[in-house]
Amino acid sequence: MTEDELQARLEAVLPAADLHDVFVEECQDQDVRLRFSPPAGTGWTTAALLSLVDTSLRAASGLDARVSHLNVTVLRPAQATDVISLSRVIRCDGDQVHAETWLFSHAVVEPMLHATATLEASFARGGI
Repeated sequence: MTEDELQARLEAVLPAADLHDVFVEECQDQDVRLRFSPPAGTGWTTAALLSLVDTSLRAASGLDARVSHLNVTVLRPAQATDVISLSRVIRCDGDQVHAETWLFSHAVVEPMLHATATLEASFARGGI
């Protein structure tokens, strides 16, 4: 799937509240890099960051996939700036996909959050 195709799919599938001005920067195989913008005049809430985690994991694993197990480690507070996510599939096992995502404030230097998840992907195989 190309960056433009994933961008269109994200905009079509996600609720408006979960978009956060998402922009697909890179989409290669099952590695995905997304950029999110905070709501105007505010910072990131924990709920909003979890929304970014869900979107990032599903962008790498398949937008029809649903998180069944999630482990999140907050490494540092989020800044009131763009968030970049780097996500990838670690392993596929039948209908289960194991993936991870890293969230960064503004630049890919020091991560602020790391999440691993198992997603249930009961859709037909074939990627995103």
